[in-house]
Amino acid sequence: MAENKDGLIVILSSPSGAGKTTLVKKISLRKNFKISISHTTRKPRLNEKDGRDYFFIDNKEFKFLIKKRKFLEHAKVFNNYYGSLKKTVIENLKKGENVIFDIDWQGTRQIINKKLRYKIITIFILPPSKKELFNRLLKRDQKDKKIASERMKQFKADVMHWKDYDFTVINDKVEFCYKEIINFIEKRKKNSVNLGYDKKIIINHIKSLIN
Repeated sequence: MAENKDGLIVILSSPSGAGKTTLVKKISLRKNFKISISHTTRKPRLNEKDGRDYFFIDNKEFKFLIKKRKFLEHAKVFNNYYGSLKKTVIENLKKGENVIFDIDWQGTRQIINKKLRYKIITIFILPPSKKELFNRLLKRDQKDKKIASERMKQFKADVMHWKDYDFTVINDKVEFCYKEIINFIEKRKKNSVNLGYDKKIIINHIKSLIN
């Protein structure tokens, strides 16, 4: 069981393009919140910097780190590897920092299965509509329709993992979504018994997204 001085693990996941990275950065501006910066074999986008957004490494180095069991979690997503270094995460948690993860359901499952002594809060982010999701993907990948289409194909499989998370929220307006997430985190920190939310709304929304 985690001591009171230890930090929390806060995981945000979503289908690609639902806006979790923006939310993670916004949460990280709060006191005692720090982003877990992943290592990846993906090439950096135009606005990304090594060490700030990701640690960009090649396949050989990534596989070496896997072999040495340096990752708390790692996954292959869209032909690229992503992983979070165990040592850095644990050091921050011991210092009382709440570590935020921007990872997919595969990484989330790995962290939960590790049965760490730290409290874990998992949150799943949904886009407001399929059309908006496609537009976000086009904008993010410099209007590359092929990449956006590939990610949309994966969307249906990814979105069904929402039920494995503590809380699911629709990212229609970033500020409102952010406030809902912070409210949920605060409740979990205080071990509040009133953590329920209307899952029927989420189920109906997902039906609209995948049909």
